Amino acid sequence: MFETSAASDKPDYDLLNKQLASILDGERALMTNAAQFSALIFNSISDLNWAGFYFCTEAKTATQEKPCDLLLGAFQGKVACVRIPLGRGVCGSAAQERKTFLVPDVHAFPGHIACDSASNSEIVIPVIKDGKLYGVLDIDSPRLARFSSDDQTGLETMLASFIAATDFSALPSI
Repeated sequence: MFETSAASDKPDYDLLNKQLASILDGERALMTNAAQFSALIFNSISDLNWAGFYFCTEAKTATQEKPCDLLLGAFQGKVACVRIPLGRGVCGSAAQERKTFLVPDVHAFPGHIACDSASNSEIVIPVIKDGKLYGVLDIDSPRLARFSSDDQTGLETMLASFIAATDFSALPSI
C-alpha cells in the first residue's frame, strides 16, 4: 500500500509529482485517478480542509455564456457544495476564465461561495485538455494566504500529470 509523507507547509512538489505518477501508472479511469490525486494532496500538504474536483456537467439553465455547471467530483474534506454555475464563486470564475485563481482571503472575493465557513484561502486550477475545459481542481485552507506562487507552480505541474494520465472521454467539455 502506498503511504504519503507527513503533511508539509513547503511540499516537495517534484517528489509529490513522482508519487502521483506512480499512483496513476496504468490506470486511466477518471474518478479513480481524481480520488487518488485528491487524497495525495489532502494528506501531503499542511493546513488544508478540502481538496478535490468539480467537473463539467450539463447546466440546469444552459446559455451560450454559461454552457455548463461544475458538479462535485472526487474530493477529501467536509461535505461540499454540489453544483456551481460557471462564472460564480472562485471555482466558477477560474473555470470561466480558464486560469488559476490564487485567493489569499476568500471572504474578500466578490461572489465567494462559502461551502465551508472554515475556509479562508483557496487555489483553483482549471482542468484543460486539448483546449477543452473539463472542470477545476479546488483546494481550500482554513489559514489566510496559505497558498504561494510555489504552490501554484507545483500544483499546476501535478495537475498536468493527472490530466495526461486520465481519460476524460466520458465528461462533457467546453
